[in-house]
Amino acid sequence: LTRAIAAAGALLQYVQHTQRNALPHLRGLQVERSEDSVRLDAASRRNLEIDQNLSGAAEHTLLAVLDRCAAAMGSRLLRRWLNRPLRDLGVLQRRYDAIDALRVEHLAQALTEPLQQIGDVERILARVALRSARPRDLVRLRMALQTLPSLHTALQNQSDAYLTQLAEQTGNFPVLADELQRALLDEPAVTLRDGGVIATGYDADLDELRAVRDNAGEYLIDLEQRERTRSGIPSLKVGYNRVHGYYIEINKTYSGPIPEDYTRRQTLKAAERYITPELKVFEERALSANEKALAREKELYESLLDQLQAPLAALQASAEACATLDVLSNLARAAERLDLVRPERVEDSSIEIIEGRHPVVAAVRDEPFVANDCQLDAERRMLLITGPNMGGKSTYMRQVALIVLLACCGSFVPARSAKIGPIDQIFTRIGASDDLAGGRSTFMVEMTETANILHNATRESLVLMDEVGRGTSTYDGLSLAEAAAVALARDIGAFTLFATHYFELTQLPDELPQIANVHLDAVEHGERIVFLHALREGPASQSYGLQVAALAGVPKSVLSYARERLHALEKQAAAQHIAEVIDEHPTKTTTRESESTAPQLSLFDPSQALRLAVRDVDPDALTPRDALELLYRLKDLESKL
Repeated sequence: LTRAIAAAGALLQYVQHTQRNALPHLRGLQVERSEDSVRLDAASRRNLEIDQNLSGAAEHTLLAVLDRCAAAMGSRLLRRWLNRPLRDLGVLQRRYDAIDALRVEHLAQALTEPLQQIGDVERILARVALRSARPRDLVRLRMALQTLPSLHTALQNQSDAYLTQLAEQTGNFPVLADELQRALLDEPAVTLRDGGVIATGYDADLDELRAVRDNAGEYLIDLEQRERTRSGIPSLKVGYNRVHGYYIEINKTYSGPIPEDYTRRQTLKAAERYITPELKVFEERALSANEKALAREKELYESLLDQLQAPLAALQASAEACATLDVLSNLARAAERLDLVRPERVEDSSIEIIEGRHPVVAAVRDEPFVANDCQLDAERRMLLITGPNMGGKSTYMRQVALIVLLACCGSFVPARSAKIGPIDQIFTRIGASDDLAGGRSTFMVEMTETANILHNATRESLVLMDEVGRGTSTYDGLSLAEAAAVALARDIGAFTLFATHYFELTQLPDELPQIANVHLDAVEHGERIVFLHALREGPASQSYGLQVAALAGVPKSVLSYARERLHALEKQAAAQHIAEVIDEHPTKTTTRESESTAPQLSLFDPSQALRLAVRDVDPDALTPRDALELLYRLKDLESKL
């Protein structure tokens, strides 16, 4: 801690030295320990689409669905909460309680208007500290200070201790608000350069200089009438431009005498312009009054900035409290709008989600979302998820991770109920993409992310693994996927959602009881498929790859050829498997018959293989597991005849 404090001080000195300026708005550096938060690596942030979708845009992200904050500083704080979920249950329980109170006591809507009036005070105070604040920034600050009493009024009868603490932290600044009210016009100029910022009545010297400047028009009208009478020139005019100042203009059509005290200032094609001693004196007075008025306004404006430096820390604390109230009231409104529930945080190692929903997909789609459960505990550490493409496996895994993430941010979650145990990290290995600039193939990126998970995951981590091993050959991919699954379930013991199309992996629960098979359901309708998106116990029966290809628009000729090849491969695999079973379990047939049929079985027609298998297999020689497996294989082969 001592080293961290020393490093923070050195960093502040470095920033001040490089910026060549005082930084009064930086009150210090806050040390954030990694063990205080649920860690998210770059791949997990990208795959979960927290504040940026996979295309790099902000639409259809978790932040986009949740963020209805009244002010920009509330939106920034919500983004920080989502990107840094916490492990401190004390902080999270305070947030849950505050959201509960805002909902039950119907305060969330009441806080919206005052928070909108307060605006982005954080940014304004930073500009004030750097003395770069514009006049309209101070008007917004004045409005914020004037709104604080109404914010206190809205919170005065509520019962939550955390909300009371935040209300006290917002403070009250009546003297400062009154000073800004007297000093600034309601709609000042955008910049101070041309004046029009300080209100009339705030400074007597400024008012006097403005009177001299603003009454020039009346004086010039009076002078023009007097000069016309004195000179006898009815067309005489008095004017002004920025280059030559004030002048008396006489048309060249006039041929009479010019008064002796007129001094020529400018000759034009159709007129002559003159200056008189009286007009020269007035010019000096009027122009100097304008310059002096601008200079005085700048002095007064700088004085206002000086007055704001002393309470700057208190104002920043007030802005921080307002931003927190904004986020909490926004989350309370989101709980009503999106039908979110308060999660229960438990000490035992478990994740129990009943009727969970993906917060983004459920919010942006018109059709009803199919809610699903997730049950992980000390004995059940991994769900091995199978099912068709487009069946919802990735959506299901992401929704579990987002529900856990929201619970660790202090937000309510999209589910009927949720119990979340300790979580230290969230890892994801989802999607396929290469890294051309880095010279890494899709499979290399996949293995890099897998390696990171296997090296860093713990028993309290939540791991999402989607289609590990698909970027290489079948046997390589299958062996890598199985090894990774076994390591996560047996050696690491992390909470894992493992989606795969390798149906061979569905046998792992027989060897490792901490793994359970589940699948996303679908039904065939003719040659088409209907996705039910419902999670069921047990492995999927098939992958439905051809049906999904048809949905994608693959030509019928290609699908027909693929279907023929699929049937041929299945028949070949079934015949080979039957031969292997018969070889492993001798029958009661004669030695001559066995020797003549077994070596040639792979060459027989599948129907002949089926008849021979049924005829020759001795049921008494099979274990119950072998018998059941053989029955399934035979039924599958028979359905394809």
